[in-house]
Amino acid sequence: MDDPIDSSVRSHVRFAKSRREFIGQSAAGFGGLALSFLLQRDLIMADVSSIINPLAPKKPPLSATAKSVIFLFMAGGPSQMDTFDPKPLLNKLEGQPLPSSFGPIKSQFLKENARLLGTRRSFKKYGQSGIEVSDLFPHMAQCVDDMAVIRSCYCDIIVHSAAQYQMMSGRLVPGFPSMGSWIIYGLGSESESLPAYVVMPAPEGALEGGQPMYGQGFLPAAYQPTMLRPGANPILNLELPKGVSRSQRRRTIDFIKEMGQTSMFPEDNQISARLASYELAFRMQTEAPEVVDISRESRQTQELYGIGQQPTDDYGRRCLLSRRMVEKGVRFVCVVSGGGPAEAQWDAHSDIEDNHYRLAAQTDKPIAGLLKDLKLRGMLDSTLVIWGGEFGRTALAEGRDSHVLGRDHSPTGFTWWMAGGGIKGGTVFGETDELGIHAVTDRVHYRDLHTTILNQLGLDQNQLTYLHLGREERLTELHGSVIEKILS
Repeated sequence: MDDPIDSSVRSHVRFAKSRREFIGQSAAGFGGLALSFLLQRDLIMADVSSIINPLAPKKPPLSATAKSVIFLFMAGGPSQMDTFDPKPLLNKLEGQPLPSSFGPIKSQFLKENARLLGTRRSFKKYGQSGIEVSDLFPHMAQCVDDMAVIRSCYCDIIVHSAAQYQMMSGRLVPGFPSMGSWIIYGLGSESESLPAYVVMPAPEGALEGGQPMYGQGFLPAAYQPTMLRPGANPILNLELPKGVSRSQRRRTIDFIKEMGQTSMFPEDNQISARLASYELAFRMQTEAPEVVDISRESRQTQELYGIGQQPTDDYGRRCLLSRRMVEKGVRFVCVVSGGGPAEAQWDAHSDIEDNHYRLAAQTDKPIAGLLKDLKLRGMLDSTLVIWGGEFGRTALAEGRDSHVLGRDHSPTGFTWWMAGGGIKGGTVFGETDELGIHAVTDRVHYRDLHTTILNQLGLDQNQLTYLHLGREERLTELHGSVIEKILS
């Protein structure tokens, strides 16, 4: 049988005659493998700062007028014609069927013989801008010159959960990143000792959309929100365990990081997020107790938010805490009004008068206090404040008892407002029809609201993308337009 090794090669190769000789000749090869491993590990470790701190602050690609966002989420869907969008004709036609000229109404619960329902609220013009606001909000009405009231919002769905998903993530189904997660993915956080993205739910409990509506979806785990507890003690376990010193805890965290990093690759975002959370938790034990301790605020400031009073105490505490967090560099804060059963939300299917009066009484003074406090501290210019729910309410009455009538959901026309962060105050944008049913002038979809929010933060909706399952995904899905007329 011919020798399979070419003679020219054979003459330059000395083959080992024993196992010991083979190992000896292979030492350089094993050494090369070891060196390759060490170099790869060093390469990974050299980049570990970017892995361990995915929330490091980033410079926005565009000119930014805002550094942070406070979203005042009115869960359940406030009625536009009872709050910021007066419709005198609705009261004149109360009790009559909907005129055919207004077209069909999307509805879940209305009966075929439903009649128009006027409002019991009165409207007045406020501020130099003369914007009309309902008597539900006597405190917020004093701040209209800082607001851009958008009366022509609409969305694509009439169901709470799906509308909440679209409001937060631009999609009708769970699994997609919320705008808070997109924002910190694009900008990181200016605080090393507090979460970048915080949600403060209402005491009543979960919403229909649940926590997934706030989540990071397919973005790396580091961009998930931190959910704070309702009440006076929003963060548990901030104190070190008895007998454990700060130096001991520091050594423990460093050891965990070292153990995780030795086997971590850049794409392993779960380990990265876990290590970042340990580091953040350690740092929070230093700074967070001071931030959440609102007793450090003056009595005058607490009074401004309605703290220590009823029914404003709870929402006032959370609004004040949102200002304190933004002041320390937190990028996105969501303060929820409403949760749990329908009567605890702005979901007024029956007795809209009692429902909206109760929830407005809880939130009006705290929200006005937040705007005034931000402005007094020079923070309103850099903080974008947003108010709104997942949709509005219909012009038709729902319910049998004429004394406790309510309104069904309406995604075809509702109101949001924005303030601060480069927004032109004293502005009204868009219109609904004469009964407040359909947005008819300068219609604004959630895609447009999201695009405008990103724009104020210096983020381009087309550049803020993430490759997922072979597709470059983004918050606005297809396309959104900046609402140029509300910008200063």
